[in-house]
Amino acid sequence: MDKKVVELNSGWKIAYEENYKCKDYADDIYDIKTLKSKNLPEINATVPGNFELDLYKEGIIEDPFFGLNPLKMQDWENRHVWYFNEFYLDETDGTEYIRFEGIDTIAEVYVNGHLVLFADNMYIAHETKLDNLYVGKNEIVVHISPATIAAREYELPPSSNAQEYAYDSLYIRKAPHMFGWDIMPRLVSCGLWKPVAIYRRKADRINDVFIYTTAIDVKNSFANASIFFNVDVSKDLLKDYSLEVEGKCKNSTFYFKKRLWHTQGHFRFNISDCVFWWPKNAGSPDLYKTTINLYYKDYLCDSFNVNFGVRTVELDRTNVTDSDGNGEFCFKINGKKVFCMGSNWVPVDAYHSNDINRLPKALEMLDDLGCNITRCWGGNVYEDDYFFDFCDSHGIMVWQDFAMGCAVYPQDQIFFEKLQDEAIQVIKRLRNHPSLILWAGDNEGDYAYQDWGGIRRNPDKNVVTREVLARVCEAHDFTRPYLPSSPYITEEAYVGGKPTSEEHLWGPRDYFKGPYYNTTVCHFASETGYHGCPAPASLRKFISKEELWPCFKENGFPNDEWEAHSTCMELLPDVAYSYRIRLMERQVKTLFGDDESDQLFDFAKQSQISQAEAKKFFIERFRISKWRRTGIIWWNLIDGWPQISDAIVDYYYTKKLAYHYIKRSQNPVCLMFGEPVDNVISLYGVNDTIYDVDVSYKVTDVIADGKVVLEGKSILTGDTSLLVNELTIDNNQKTFYLIEWEINGKSYKNHYFTNILDINYDTYMEAIRKCGFDEFEGFDE
Repeated sequence: MDKKVVELNSGWKIAYEENYKCKDYADDIYDIKTLKSKNLPEINATVPGNFELDLYKEGIIEDPFFGLNPLKMQDWENRHVWYFNEFYLDETDGTEYIRFEGIDTIAEVYVNGHLVLFADNMYIAHETKLDNLYVGKNEIVVHISPATIAAREYELPPSSNAQEYAYDSLYIRKAPHMFGWDIMPRLVSCGLWKPVAIYRRKADRINDVFIYTTAIDVKNSFANASIFFNVDVSKDLLKDYSLEVEGKCKNSTFYFKKRLWHTQGHFRFNISDCVFWWPKNAGSPDLYKTTINLYYKDYLCDSFNVNFGVRTVELDRTNVTDSDGNGEFCFKINGKKVFCMGSNWVPVDAYHSNDINRLPKALEMLDDLGCNITRCWGGNVYEDDYFFDFCDSHGIMVWQDFAMGCAVYPQDQIFFEKLQDEAIQVIKRLRNHPSLILWAGDNEGDYAYQDWGGIRRNPDKNVVTREVLARVCEAHDFTRPYLPSSPYITEEAYVGGKPTSEEHLWGPRDYFKGPYYNTTVCHFASETGYHGCPAPASLRKFISKEELWPCFKENGFPNDEWEAHSTCMELLPDVAYSYRIRLMERQVKTLFGDDESDQLFDFAKQSQISQAEAKKFFIERFRISKWRRTGIIWWNLIDGWPQISDAIVDYYYTKKLAYHYIKRSQNPVCLMFGEPVDNVISLYGVNDTIYDVDVSYKVTDVIADGKVVLEGKSILTGDTSLLVNELTIDNNQKTFYLIEWEINGKSYKNHYFTNILDINYDTYMEAIRKCGFDEFEGFDE
């Protein structure tokens, strides 16, 4: 690794001005003296950070998340922002370079008055050699231009299409959600959102390493692997250079040392007594701590460390399916089919400099819920290495969308080159992580291409996902499957009109056991969700007392602050996303009928019950029908700002009731009821582990004072869903059944409510109290 000379994460200041006031001289500012001569407003800056958060710290703006303040942030979209700083060097040797891990977004970097770097992509790192450094004091100025105004320099072709508020995002490589989404506010931020440092480049160094599995024999604990390397050397002749590779996991090791014949290439090797990386429930996520050393003769020039997980990944899929299940969408790890259950991973913060602070707690929850997969949604940034390291070590598979969503992106060379450069860097950074099992071209881009432009078009003509990204993935990571879009609409699906094998199950968002949700035929649901109101304690943190309740005005439209926190970008009747408050209310009305509460305390509980029962049903429907169905990735774990949403944990880490219901439903070995057929409900035992399990169980009628209606013992075969027992119920019976089972002396619980429609709130609350499922948080009166 190169030596870090200066860490530039302190001492920064910011100057800023509106575009119309400074556009004639903004490009002439190249040093601190010139910047100071403009007498612009200045504040202290945090790096890593965001300009808007520094404005808040300085008291220039109010909390951007409170009340109607998110809408006020639109007035700051036209600011030019200059970060400036000084740093000192004791010596220079001509090998120094500066590296920005993340700049948001369009920036020129000046060092000692010289333009050294132009950046226009917030997703990737930017680095450049520094030839004009001094011994002693040096200075740096980073000019960030307003992204929304820079977007106007590109002429969009009419074939491009986007959500109403997001057209200015199409050419700008900046997280799409920042321009406004149905789960995130329009906060078009800027800043040095990741660390900055100056390094000295070694003459003999390891530039890149990619280590991967080529073949496995699990039965005989054997694997073939390969390492691709790229190094720099200072000598003309290579005969005295060698690469040493050593890995160790438990009692298994591999080692070799070979001379170099070229600065790039492959070394292939075998691993005996091999231990493999498996996802959660399928085995242990074993990792080889691997060190790669570059030697010149006996001198150690450079080292590279990586955790290597020995595993293969396949995606067995068909383009379409039907109601008879003639299709497939199934991941195989090490040749073994894996049932997937987990959460979509969306922004953990609207201001991404804060991501790194929120990742640990969010990831702990992901693991606690028993998730073995997470889908990194295309409207986000690419997560930090901390995220992937956690998933590697906890056996959580990662489906990674490239950062595009719900749009038809420009089909021209300008955009192709932007995306290609981004994808190459992202792939190189992430491809050594065994948890990463899929690259997906975008989120719902095929939907947008086919249907959202007013004229039906064939998504297979999308060059961005069918050619540009496909070529990059094939060149730089041929070890994982690539899916052009999620969902992926092929020529066969487009022409034939048949349903795809993988879907996003949103539909009418009506009764969660209604015809839409009960008749979907996909094998894999990579999105599905249901609203849940945040707890009153959380609502009070972002909605003023005057607008807290009721949530609707007399005219039936949502209160302004509720509307703003359903991510509306403007306060107009029936504006985009304003439906979300009414949607939540309708879902409560559907479940509780005339028993819907007109008080916030009980309404929020009813909404959380509705969400919890819905997501529990979605998950259990897929698990019961294993292997006809192979996975469900629900929407979503945690909010990235204070809002009313489908998340099961709000921005303040307060868990909604669904968190606890999902945790029980995702237990690796779980008993659950299917839906009634001819007044019979079937009890299934789903075992996602690789071992057969002995269970003893009983089912009690909680409302009828704990009457036992079923009990027995069963052997649940590993990795299967088995019918355990059956129970006859009355046609209109509304009963809360508690399902309890024991495995090796440890007790588990689940429940099932029959005919869960138009139910009595008090009866339901009494039932969950008896079961110990009254797990509401943030409801202290």
